[in-house]
Amino acid sequence: MITVEEAKELVNQHVFPLAIYEKSVTEALGYYLTENIVAPISVPSFNQSAMDGYAFSYENLKEKLPIVEEVAAGDTREIEIKTTEAVRIFTGSNVPSSCDTVVMQELTEVGDGKLIVKDKGLKLGGNIRFKGSQIEAGSIALEKGIKINAATVGFLSTLGITKVKVYQSPRVTIIATGDELVKPGINLEVGQIYESNTFMLKAALNEMNIQPKIVLVEDDKGATQKAISEALVNNELLILSGGISVGDYDFVKEALELNGVVEVFYKVKQKPGKPLYFGKTVECYVFALPGNPAAALTCFYQYVAAAINKMKGSKNTGLSKLNLPIDRVLIKKEGRAVFYKAFTDFKTVTVLEGQGSDILKSFSLANCFVYVKPAVTSINKNDTVEVHLF
Repeated sequence: MITVEEAKELVNQHVFPLAIYEKSVTEALGYYLTENIVAPISVPSFNQSAMDGYAFSYENLKEKLPIVEEVAAGDTREIEIKTTEAVRIFTGSNVPSSCDTVVMQELTEVGDGKLIVKDKGLKLGGNIRFKGSQIEAGSIALEKGIKINAATVGFLSTLGITKVKVYQSPRVTIIATGDELVKPGINLEVGQIYESNTFMLKAALNEMNIQPKIVLVEDDKGATQKAISEALVNNELLILSGGISVGDYDFVKEALELNGVVEVFYKVKQKPGKPLYFGKTVECYVFALPGNPAAALTCFYQYVAAAINKMKGSKNTGLSKLNLPIDRVLIKKEGRAVFYKAFTDFKTVTVLEGQGSDILKSFSLANCFVYVKPAVTSINKNDTVEVHLF
């Protein structure tokens, strides 16, 4: 068996970003940029009013200024006024070149076509978004590896960019094995359980903007081998759930070997999720996860999600980490690292009741893991522990 750290390093060494292709900005949500984006224009591209109000030259703040023009948003005229004059202006409008300050309309008095400024706190340049104040043309707008979110789509559109180069998102198949598995909605017989892992893993993949294909297979070597063979074609990632341990009906590892999957590692010194498998073919990465649901989801968050993020070109592949005080005493056996299901308010962290590898109730209440290394056997209340957020 290898350590958690060794397993993560092997995943990182063997997984690479997928192909690059061009995608429209409006369809690129959840993808990662393959190159730096250079701003083609300055934003704003002109001195822009941040308020409905009046624009004027600050040096004449205390004067009664004749209002000689009105500038609406979208007005493209080159308006020239004297420094002793003011213009009525609206949010987003182009500020005339002879004006350097805008006063909001609520802090003014207007009579006989003249402006009196009543904003005692107004400063030179007030209420103007100056050209290039958000970003200047030619500078780096977004760096390679940034995930495109709603704000990114808006920012790119603000720059006038319609297409970007992104990394391909992996095509994924999930195979679940087990004669005891029954789809929810069917009456259970003694010895049967509802199949939950594919629904759970599909949901986790959906959160990563991936729509996987789902395959259920009975505990049969031939059927398992055939399902794997078919899934290795036209997929960049294959996830198997169950059948990877050493029982008489666990055929996954043998079926993977028969299909030419090269093993990178099998079994990790961790709890839950010891019988974790990672392998690959020329075209597809393969993770075989334990059948117990909490163990499977733990391995997904710790290893599979990191691999997917790297395939998609993310700068940050693993879970975010914090060091926080724990609110209780923790005792564990030496020998294996443990991922405890936990909840944090970002001030302290609480290890939840129900740490079994089959228990999802506590997992559904968790937002993090407390990670404890193999040699550690006890932790005191208020000791600082390593927290992995998910």
